[in-house]
Amino acid sequence: MLDQKQRGAILALHEKGRSNRSIARALKVSRDTVKEVLASGSMEVPLIVRPQLADAWREEILAQHASCGGNLMRVHEELTKKGATLSYPALTAFCRHHGIGYEPPKPSGNYDFLPGVEMQHDTSPHEPKIGGVWRKAQTASLVLFFSRMFFFQLYPCFTRFECKLFLTEAFGYFEGLAGRCMIDNTHVVVLKGSGSNMVPVSEMAAFAERYGFKFEAHEIGDANRSARVEGHFNYIEKNFLAGREFRDWRHANQEARTWCDEKNALFSRSLHASRRELFAAEKPHLKPLPIWVPEVYVLHHRIVDAGGYVNVRSNRYSVPYQLMGRQLEVRETKEQIEVFDGPRVVATWERVIGACNVRMTNPAHRPPRGEARPKEAPPPEEESLLRVEPSLAVYVAALKKHASGRGTLALRRLLKLLRDYPRTSFLAAVQKAEQYGLYDLDRLERMVLKEVAHEYFVLPADHDDEEDGDE
Repeated sequence: MLDQKQRGAILALHEKGRSNRSIARALKVSRDTVKEVLASGSMEVPLIVRPQLADAWREEILAQHASCGGNLMRVHEELTKKGATLSYPALTAFCRHHGIGYEPPKPSGNYDFLPGVEMQHDTSPHEPKIGGVWRKAQTASLVLFFSRMFFFQLYPCFTRFECKLFLTEAFGYFEGLAGRCMIDNTHVVVLKGSGSNMVPVSEMAAFAERYGFKFEAHEIGDANRSARVEGHFNYIEKNFLAGREFRDWRHANQEARTWCDEKNALFSRSLHASRRELFAAEKPHLKPLPIWVPEVYVLHHRIVDAGGYVNVRSNRYSVPYQLMGRQLEVRETKEQIEVFDGPRVVATWERVIGACNVRMTNPAHRPPRGEARPKEAPPPEEESLLRVEPSLAVYVAALKKHASGRGTLALRRLLKLLRDYPRTSFLAAVQKAEQYGLYDLDRLERMVLKEVAHEYFVLPADHDDEEDGDE
């Protein structure tokens, strides 16, 4: 079919007095074609209207489309039952051509920002081969909008702790940060709302305030708003992860950093420069890092179990055995597990990443062989009782004989009674219990309470006389 310019050339040559034969030879078309153009006398290309098999079924297609909820597969099944011979591709083409259940795509806009204005952060699931095993991982990526400089890391899971770890490391990689961080409406950052109404979690808002930037979320369905970071995930999967194996998670992230250095330095045909060269123009506009960046950690409170371990993310780390039964503060950083007893560090471990039920034991945290408490030695509760009140020696010895095992629980209960109640009332009750052979500590406590009531809540004699006179 001739286009509009060819038809115009035919008309122009005809006006100059050229014959149909010469026009056909010059434009390499047939004389019949020249005659048709001259007969129409117009440069406009005529529309070709071809009959379609579905034209006869148009009304039925509209009715079935409404009743089947827009499912064209069901529409085709119903039309076939009613005798229609058109194929499924013919049905879909007819619906697209006539706009039945089909909306033409809308052109996407462009987002252009000055250097240092915006950075984009997102995560995507991948399956790298780590330690010879395919493992599920969350790939976190951060991209500077203007220069397209990117940085990513792999994590077995992605919580607010990993989010702060990643952003801190990414800011250090860029040696600065943009004033706005565009995110997909992720629950890691979002407390409520979406898009322009998004409210970040207070923990993440405080983190952003420390560095001087703000989190913003794009509107739901507006994926093009975060296209700068979305485009890199396919590149990571098809290039970085393809054919690579890693010893562990730390090795994977070291290789990821090296790969980022290499790819950011490559020339990009779409950018007409390398990302590193564009970054040189953007870096002066980035916000500088704070003069002191506190280490990111998550705080746990753990009680040291009977084995002398604290449990963090299903892994056990040993602490000095003298701290068994104590509640300690555990700080989980990117690389370490630090155990604090008050302000003092009592144990430091390399953090186990991507594994469960691992037990880490330091021999120095265990009592030296042969120096453990002898079984015949008295329990510490008995030593505390006799140190505070030596007169309880006979009752304590008899109580141990009547109690089960070594009598530790009974001695602990007796020590608590000694500390909770007045000394004179307690000793008077113990003396009576010893006299009558009573070793039930519940009954002993009731006896102590009676002694307390008798000693501290007795009314004076003159008050008693006044009450008798009133009667």
